[in-house]
Amino acid sequence: MLRHYWFCIILLCCSNSTTAATADYLQDLVKQSGVMELAQRPEWRALLHYKDNLLFPGFTSEVDGAGFFNAPDGKTNPQAELAATLAAFFNPPIAETDEVQHPQCMFVARYYWLKQELNFDPRRLPEQPCPRFSQWMTTLNPGGVTLIFPAAFLNNPASMFGHTLLRIDARDQDEKTRLLAYTVSYAAATTEKNGLAFAIKGIFGGYRGYFSILPYYIKVNQYSDLESRDIWEYQLNLNEHEIDQLLRHVWELRLTYFDYFFFDENCAYHLLSLLEVARPEIKLTENFRFWAIPSETVRYVTENSGMLKNVVYRPALSTRLMDRLQKMDPQYYDLALDFVDGNLQPTDEAFLRLPENDRANLLEFSSEYIEYRQAVDKRTLNGYGDRAFELLQARSQMSADAAPDIIKVPDIRPDTGHKSGRASLGVGYQEDAFAEFAWRPAYHDLLDPAGGYVPGSQIKFFSVRARDYDDQRDLRLEELMFLDIESLSPRDKFFKPHSWKVKAGVVRKNLPHEHSLLAGLVNAGTGLDYRLDEKNSVYTFLEASLEYTGEYQKNYALGLGPTFGLLSHIKPDWDAHLYTTMQRYGLGEQRTDYNLVLEQRYSLDDNDALRLSIARSREFTVYRTETMLSWQRYF
Repeated sequence: MLRHYWFCIILLCCSNSTTAATADYLQDLVKQSGVMELAQRPEWRALLHYKDNLLFPGFTSEVDGAGFFNAPDGKTNPQAELAATLAAFFNPPIAETDEVQHPQCMFVARYYWLKQELNFDPRRLPEQPCPRFSQWMTTLNPGGVTLIFPAAFLNNPASMFGHTLLRIDARDQDEKTRLLAYTVSYAAATTEKNGLAFAIKGIFGGYRGYFSILPYYIKVNQYSDLESRDIWEYQLNLNEHEIDQLLRHVWELRLTYFDYFFFDENCAYHLLSLLEVARPEIKLTENFRFWAIPSETVRYVTENSGMLKNVVYRPALSTRLMDRLQKMDPQYYDLALDFVDGNLQPTDEAFLRLPENDRANLLEFSSEYIEYRQAVDKRTLNGYGDRAFELLQARSQMSADAAPDIIKVPDIRPDTGHKSGRASLGVGYQEDAFAEFAWRPAYHDLLDPAGGYVPGSQIKFFSVRARDYDDQRDLRLEELMFLDIESLSPRDKFFKPHSWKVKAGVVRKNLPHEHSLLAGLVNAGTGLDYRLDEKNSVYTFLEASLEYTGEYQKNYALGLGPTFGLLSHIKPDWDAHLYTTMQRYGLGEQRTDYNLVLEQRYSLDDNDALRLSIARSREFTVYRTETMLSWQRYF
């Protein structure tokens, strides 16, 4: 390791502005850092994002931008990087620009920490002014940090598990002015519009990920208004020193990048790495080396780090509108739509005959609904802005008090819902008794407890089922589903989303004469969902399925058919799902399959549930009945 020390010293000695005394002081600092083992300390490992190699000894930094390192082998050699960083601090003053700064300013968090540990002598290592960084910190005026979690958004592959970012709360801000704060977020740099292409490239690290800083109101407009996502704000218990060091490190990361990976090195993971810089002893990222689901990272922060101070719920615009609808007399629904469409004016007699409070609430709802339509509608809505102004103007001329805009905070937050992993062990009967084992690393299905998750959503990745029948000796793979996504979005007079589903994997097909085989499957569908009441909803899909296996006569089967379903929330711990499908395979291996399934889930506690399923199916002209009872454990 000494060769790295001498490498730095030789560089200094070759500089015209460097004296022998400076070289001696650098050598002293390098030796002192070695004695103190600073390169092995969690603070240094957090600042350089070093992680233990999985397959061989040593460390590798997760930072992929070469300019982040001062030593040629700094990405894999913590001690060499520390020595080279110390040497860089001795560089002569330079004229700074946004992209070219003195190393003390470019790596300000490293400089601050090493100065504290090694007690730099300012006469032998002069401290350089950093006006750009100082101005940046003055603008932020940090007084607190809040972890922001916008709920999942299934229509964007990058956000289908939710998203996290940090808000830097200024000292002079309160709950009424938080929208003016700045946020720190991490995301892939891409202009890709194709969701499937983004998901594939994101899984395999095909994008660069960068940290960015934007005003919070821009993020709220994007998440709450445009994407109708509720936002949870977790105020963190960080002291002034921890906040300042976190922001120093954010400054260091402005001009570098990480390879972006959808499952592990994503937004949630790298925000944990920032919190580790603030409080290195908590080692948050070690628990998410293989995948980092945003809600699970939030759960870990709130439960294990001692950081949580307070939680604030910020409902989306659509959530606020639905709350107003529930409080409004249904007889006024058509009047609200007439206002929005311009078929009713605030001066019309039919409106003026209503009680004043009802008129006030109707005007408020209609103007907010126009705002919602403007936010989510992709096309230009001519006249909507003028119409909203007319309604608000009419409302301002009324003496009635505004309706209380108090929305009940959900009982279960995203960080307190069921854990995203699930293992199942079941017993059942289908012509013979069997035992089934199932495992799902992520994330949620339609029959899981809904608290903390988007209602009507299903996202499963890499789920697997295997069975052991009494008359067979080997465990048999039944299903390996790479992805299984379903979005049931209720429709009514005001909200008209489409529901959709897609899945791809390998499934076992049961042929006549007790013969079975594994076939590749791709299934997709679009449909509609309607809420009958607060506890029940019905849906329908038109689905297409493609199966592929070399054992089919033409190697494939292409089918089309409908699905009908009913979801029922019977009791707080008891849900049921009844659905039937029909697929007519008219191309390739021709046949018609039917399926009728009743599933029920009863929660025993927060992490355990029982599930009972009864199914009647026809596959390749063979009818079968199956029952199964399984115990499910969330982890």
